[in-house]
Amino acid sequence: MAAAVFVFTLIDTSAKWLILSGLPALQVVFARYAGALATSVVLFVPRGGLRQFRSHRPRLQALRALALLSSTIFNFFALSYLPLTLTIAINFAMPIVTTVLSIPVLGERVGIRRFLAVVVGFFGVLVVVQPWGAGFHWAVFLSFGTLLSASTYFVLTRMLAGTDNNSTSQLWSSGIATACLAPFALQEWFWPDTGLGMFVLIVIGMLGSVGHILATLAHRLADASKIAPVVYVQVIYATAVGYLVFDTLPTVWTGLGAAIIIGSGIYIWRRERVRG
Repeated sequence: MAAAVFVFTLIDTSAKWLILSGLPALQVVFARYAGALATSVVLFVPRGGLRQFRSHRPRLQALRALALLSSTIFNFFALSYLPLTLTIAINFAMPIVTTVLSIPVLGERVGIRRFLAVVVGFFGVLVVVQPWGAGFHWAVFLSFGTLLSASTYFVLTRMLAGTDNNSTSQLWSSGIATACLAPFALQEWFWPDTGLGMFVLIVIGMLGSVGHILATLAHRLADASKIAPVVYVQVIYATAVGYLVFDTLPTVWTGLGAAIIIGSGIYIWRRERVRG
């Protein structure tokens, strides 16, 4: 799981680097999903044939794929303006938003303890964003779009649990995203002007498949309740990569807010584990 989180950090880093190098954000999103689709087809179709595309709940799979696509679009555009550590710190609130969404969508009951943890978590988001400060950037709203879309994706994934296998879900998510973006991304295609840029543009899609495969393997080897907190190691990855690639470090407020969000998320995870 720690390796999967590292791969996901590399995806965000690659996307930010490509966009800052001059490539359109939608083209980078398309490359991410087209590469993931090609990798998934090579890995899964030879073993299971075209029936790997068959879903028992196609409408739910389509909604899930669109939610994931929306989160990536919001995230990549946000990375055009915001530091990597800031966008990741905001995204740490996904377990909190997922808890809130699970009430109307999944019919789950949230007790007073988890409710208070949600409130504390949202306070942590305010500390990270600092809407009262002079350094507030409007692109934070793009990260909020990422947060809501990704949380919806995870809720829909829970609804699909036990219905379709992992290969079907990956083929649907990458296939629908590729089909939706192709008319826009291919209309005016820009090739990177360096060999390194070409390499990153090709590899970013493969990283998507590798990350999901590693995460799936982790969930096969251990219960989700045991590996969920591992995602917070991303704050270390993002800080290191942000400094090495973009020469930026998180602010004190980003670090403090991230600590509050992580503490709230871990408490929610512990309560769900106890209830489970």
